[in-house]
Amino acid sequence: MLLQFKVGNFLSFNDPVTFSMVASSIKEHKDTNVFVEKKINLLKSAAIYGANASGKSNLIKALSFMKRFVFISSKEMQATEKIKVINFKLSTETENKPSFFEIIFIYEDIIYKYGFEVDSDTVRKEWLFQTKAGREAKLFTRENSDFEIGSYFNEGKGLENKTRNNALFLSVVAQFNGEFSTKIIKWFEKLKIISGLDDEGYKGFSIDKIKDLEFKNKILNFLKIADFSIEDLSLNEIKINKENLPKDMPEEFKAMLLKKEGDLISVEIQTFHKKYDLSKKFFSLEKFDLDDEESEGTKKFFAISAPIINTLWKGHTLIIDELDSRLHPVLTQHIIKLFNSSDINISNAQIIFASHDTNLLNKEFLRRDQIWFTEKDKYGATNLYSLVDYKLEKNKIRNDALYSKNYILGKYGAIPYVGNFKSLFKG
Repeated sequence: MLLQFKVGNFLSFNDPVTFSMVASSIKEHKDTNVFVEKKINLLKSAAIYGANASGKSNLIKALSFMKRFVFISSKEMQATEKIKVINFKLSTETENKPSFFEIIFIYEDIIYKYGFEVDSDTVRKEWLFQTKAGREAKLFTRENSDFEIGSYFNEGKGLENKTRNNALFLSVVAQFNGEFSTKIIKWFEKLKIISGLDDEGYKGFSIDKIKDLEFKNKILNFLKIADFSIEDLSLNEIKINKENLPKDMPEEFKAMLLKKEGDLISVEIQTFHKKYDLSKKFFSLEKFDLDDEESEGTKKFFAISAPIINTLWKGHTLIIDELDSRLHPVLTQHIIKLFNSSDINISNAQIIFASHDTNLLNKEFLRRDQIWFTEKDKYGATNLYSLVDYKLEKNKIRNDALYSKNYILGKYGAIPYVGNFKSLFKG
């Protein structure tokens, strides 16, 4: 379960900002949108709103960078390779400072706090703490090449000298099958981050899940409930060899495609819809090609179906940028309702999403602490704040306020302030 994420000096974030899934003391939707883990009230969902280029996607990119760096720093990077971190570029103060990342989460009944500071060449700092039975204990801390190993982290002893300047100590220890470090890696594996604008990044997961009959039926039911009129799904795998590649394709390209792997496999997803005769009686099921004959919304919903179902099923955390892209507002509402449901979301899965869909800015769906805003200040830096902490004329936002209307009116900030377009055509 994700509790908190903190980032600073990365992309549009200058000073560190904190995003939290810890529920506040407000009472609304407490029985549905909130669950308890380790005596901590946590949120099942959170929405991030803001103008274009205000930093919504950058918050998700920060999480994605942290996850990717944990995975690749020790095994895929070379000793002289640069760390692909992008600091805040609009201040001379941040030019030579490291970027900051810290995450707090619960895994197997233990609270972990893990973080690091990096520049393009070096891991400047790194730390890992655990909280068990209400007491925090240091597993390790690192400052450049100086390490302090806690008494619970014997797995890290002797590996300090095997850790490159551009590699995370956590990742190195995990390669040697360290108990705690491996658990941290496993938790990051359960943190799924996808973009709602790029189906290809996760459609393959949904395609793969169709091969499992039980999971295929879950996807099919998901599509039926969403009213796409799809009665069945099938997976058609076609072997591609040299003979059935296009004749006008250069031989070198054919050889490059087919080398080592042998025959390639092309995958087609087929959907089936009811076909009717002249008397309007059901006649048969008609086959459609998902990619060529279905709508963009259908393709998006299919692609996103397996990640959503799998997250709900296994109690993972799912983060989606542009969730509402190409989806009807009613569908996005129902997706959020799934996560906020005490009957369906029995594994206490979490979803965090960036959106422009103001239909979700509604007290019927979300608590005030589930609504977050990004807004750039006059220096180009992103501020991050939740509606429950926002003050309007020195007063906190009431739970009976019209969130959507007030947001569009600019009362909460985080909207674009558009100039006069007529000036484009003058002169």
